[in-house]
Amino acid sequence: MNQPFSGFSKLSKEDKINWIADAYFSTPNEAISLLKKYWNSDEKIQKLHDEFIENTITNFYIPLGVAPNFLINGKYNTIPMAIEESSVVAAASKAAKFWSTRGGFKTTVINTEKIGQVHFIYKGDKSKLDLFFIQTKSKFFADTDNITTNMQKRGGGILNIELRDKTNLIDHYYQLHATFETKDSMGANFINSCLEQFAKTLKEEAQNFDLFSETEKEIAVIMSILSNYVPNCIVRAEVSCPIEDLEEKHIPNPKEFAERFVQAVQIAEVEPYRAVTHNKGIMNGIDAVVIATGNDFRAVEAGVHAYAAHKGQYSSLSHAKIENGVFMFWLEVPLALGTVGGLTSLHPLVKLSLEMLENPSAEQLMQFVAVAGLAQNFAALRSLTTSGIQEGHMKMHLNNILNQFEANDEERYEIRKYFKHHVVSHSAVVSYIESLRK
Repeated sequence: MNQPFSGFSKLSKEDKINWIADAYFSTPNEAISLLKKYWNSDEKIQKLHDEFIENTITNFYIPLGVAPNFLINGKYNTIPMAIEESSVVAAASKAAKFWSTRGGFKTTVINTEKIGQVHFIYKGDKSKLDLFFIQTKSKFFADTDNITTNMQKRGGGILNIELRDKTNLIDHYYQLHATFETKDSMGANFINSCLEQFAKTLKEEAQNFDLFSETEKEIAVIMSILSNYVPNCIVRAEVSCPIEDLEEKHIPNPKEFAERFVQAVQIAEVEPYRAVTHNKGIMNGIDAVVIATGNDFRAVEAGVHAYAAHKGQYSSLSHAKIENGVFMFWLEVPLALGTVGGLTSLHPLVKLSLEMLENPSAEQLMQFVAVAGLAQNFAALRSLTTSGIQEGHMKMHLNNILNQFEANDEERYEIRKYFKHHVVSHSAVVSYIESLRK
């Protein structure tokens, strides 16, 4: 294929698939058959999925699992997790069970403020722009009344609008920096609608401001868009217990374990190379719940990682300490989530996941998500500071290797029995499979 294809989006689904199969596959019929195997047999559900995005050709499956036994603020919960990575759900479940007998998880929503900005160029006297903004600020609110009415009824709306001078970064660059409360909605469409009206009002009112010269009246709006960086939309999750209560089969010396655990977190706080992998583990838990509940994991990832660097260096999202004989482990993360709108009312499995969580508010969902991240981080650090990460991970990965080589039931039994007492690695498993088949 070395030339563009015109009108692809206008083709039927069948024609799209046929074209792709013929253009890119040596065995077109096999490619078509594989794509169709992943279609839902319920035509209504399949049509729903087809219309989520453009140019849909099939469904891409990710397992939906559950992690039970999460004791959060005194109440047991089962958390849905959509993820393909081996051991993540098992690790979260194990951490949940561990802390369920040691007081459970405590959570607090610190703030729920979201942000949007109108980015514009103004070539003129800054003092005039300041005066213009003061006189026009109420008009920004008034002109968005038709957009904000329903949100205000739910207790949300526009919290504040500021004029920010960014000319030290780019010549003539300014912002309208607005903060919002969107309640149970993630709020992207609401925020962007408000911002586009702000931009329209900004340009119109500038034309009528007598103090502006003709040049100053020509404000150039570059773009109006929400920010996925939400440093004032924060949730905290934490666990704590007396050091001696950490003891279990794999933690025979709880004092030594606690001290090593705290040191491991401290390394992630000061060493960016470690912090990135450390936070990736946290995001294993966070993303899995975000996806299962129909939220935007890319937006969450971007905001969380920006927050990890908000002090000037990329650092750990979680923290740990020992104080007066008590082990404490916690994280604070920015999470802009919604439980209404978007996929939450469309995707059948998203609705199921939210019902499993007893139809939480956005604030409650923030707490579930943060807890999943903290549990995942605890499980990873416990492995790293005791037996090592590969022992548990590779045992979970064993299934993937067996599926890759299409092992039969008898082979699976022999392989699992053998690797109860041997180190699991891809090469070791392959070698043992080959020996069995000889």
